[in-house]
Amino acid sequence: MTKQSTQLMGEVEIIALATDGSSFSDGAVQEAIFFGQACGAKLVILNVIGIDTESATSAHSTSASHRSDTKEYIENIVKMAGDSDIECEVVIEESYQPDKAIVELSYKHNADVIIMGRHGRKGLLKLLVGSMTSKVIGHGFPRVLVVPKDFFIGGEKILLATDGSEFSAMAAEESMSMGEHCSTLKEVHVLSVAARESDLDKASQIAQSVCDKAKERKVNVTCTANAVVGRPSEVIAATALEKDVDMILIGGHGKGLSKLLMGHVTEKVIGRAHCSVLVIEKKKDS
Repeated sequence: MTKQSTQLMGEVEIIALATDGSSFSDGAVQEAIFFGQACGAKLVILNVIGIDTESATSAHSTSASHRSDTKEYIENIVKMAGDSDIECEVVIEESYQPDKAIVELSYKHNADVIIMGRHGRKGLLKLLVGSMTSKVIGHGFPRVLVVPKDFFIGGEKILLATDGSEFSAMAAEESMSMGEHCSTLKEVHVLSVAARESDLDKASQIAQSVCDKAKERKVNVTCTANAVVGRPSEVIAATALEKDVDMILIGGHGKGLSKLLMGHVTEKVIGRAHCSVLVIEKKKDS
């Protein structure tokens, strides 16, 4: 299938869709099909069944029940992929560490991105973002797209959250790649959040530097720099809603300065955001 310039993730050849078979994956499924079709990419459906270490003896019966519950759901995804002329493969495994297995399987199948829902069967009230999603992101896969249950990515506007760190720089590079490869992308809103008024000028410079770089590279999108004082997760989510963006790009886990947008803040952004969030990490050393 010929690739179309409609995707919001640059060049993507293999997509790993992590699903537990629950309705919380519906948004992720929809976007995996969209990107699979738009990118001409292969779809690898990952259904990793968690084994409870405290009741390992009942793992077989739990696994059988889970397979029965999710069989129809996965078959429907396969049908959707087939109807869209997307090459599709289903991988079902059991693991004591489902989050780790999802990431390892994604590397094994050379996936360019993991797409998953914001919540899962467990941990819905523990965090603003489901515990499984949080753990998968914590393993540092290069690109993880987290999609709310009923969200649809239109592909016209994105918000880049940056603090000037190495991880934010990678997210900025991803936004420029999107601008270069995606014909539907019209606007990039670059946001830097200052902790206090005295840091606002620095935040403005950080945001503007991204737009200046986009201009130098002649990325054909409107780039707007924004600097706001406040709590990062709250400001990022509120700005994304105000600007009506399709996706937030944010750096993943790191140390030092990058902690501004890392760890628990990233989780809060995902949990608060009305839209999808693409978490960017450093690529794994070969």
